[in-house]
Amino acid sequence: MHRYLLLAAVVLIAGCREDDVQVEKMVRGLKTHLVAQTEDRSIRRFPAVLEAAELTTVSFEVSGKLEQLTLGVGQVLVEGQPIARLDPTSLQLQVETAAASVAQAEAAAENAQATYDRQRELLQRGATTRVSVDDAQTQADSTAASLDQARKSLESAQQNLDKAVLTAPFDAIVNSVDVQSFTTVGVGAPIATIYPSGNFEVTFSVNFDVVNQLVVGKEAEVRLADRPDIVLKTVVSEIGSRADAVSSFPIVLQLVESNPLLKAGMAVEASISFPLAAAEGLTIPLTAAIMSGISGTPAQAGDPAQLPVYVFDPDTSTVQRREVTIGGISENSIVVISGLEVGERIASAGVSFLQDGQEVRLLADEE
Repeated sequence: MHRYLLLAAVVLIAGCREDDVQVEKMVRGLKTHLVAQTEDRSIRRFPAVLEAAELTTVSFEVSGKLEQLTLGVGQVLVEGQPIARLDPTSLQLQVETAAASVAQAEAAAENAQATYDRQRELLQRGATTRVSVDDAQTQADSTAASLDQARKSLESAQQNLDKAVLTAPFDAIVNSVDVQSFTTVGVGAPIATIYPSGNFEVTFSVNFDVVNQLVVGKEAEVRLADRPDIVLKTVVSEIGSRADAVSSFPIVLQLVESNPLLKAGMAVEASISFPLAAAEGLTIPLTAAIMSGISGTPAQAGDPAQLPVYVFDPDTSTVQRREVTIGGISENSIVVISGLEVGERIASAGVSFLQDGQEVRLLADEE
């Protein structure tokens, strides 16, 4: 009796263990490529340096000794802002001297005019001669001319004093400073070079194939190397017709947008978009093709080739083997002319480990 009870207990325990043990089914992760329309354009990128579109040299119109310079490369200037100053001592002295000459000339002119007026009255009374009147008139005219000249000299001296302060002719950025403080400079001697803020260009070289696709006015973009989030619009402004090196043609882009952070000498990347010939199919990565175990009837000469791929079925979470017709290979991609539709997903990695109808777990798309 005890023997039967023991046997029943063993059977019951064994049955419970069989119910508890479950074999976990292994589902392979699948990396896929989303079939999309082929890009119809290509973007070419060129490293370059931001340059000022126009440099202007500023100088004094009068000579003199510089005062302390506070000008620095990269400094932002507004129109009318002082750039440099000359010691005004000698120029101020010239103004004072000219003013004194005007005062003397005014006194002389007044006396000469008074003498002329008096001589005319005497002539009317017959108390003087016509010659004396003419001499007085000549003296009055001469002193009046001298007064006019003295006033012009004063005006010129005042203008020279005003020119002792060199100001920015427009909103600009300092490109270089060519003198030092307290040096004597002559008329027209370069003090600094400046360029208009917001007026930049980019120069680089391209090969023969690229230059033949460019026209003046074609739109492009530049991206700051240190601030890749800043992208500015440009247009092609100049196209070199002669190579400056072997198959290297200079191209100039004119910025049509600006940014307060822009400075000449900044490293940038120029991007130009070129249209591609219309694609005859869809492109998929080479890794999507099943290269092992290919069977079937070989293509006849001149006929498009066929290759199998695994297409993901979202309804069953399985992969289905499918033959697609290819039109060629471009770089690391295969051009498929039939057998796939835009929006379908195909296995893009590990295809040699898959089987037709195999259940899979979808992973992230291939970048």
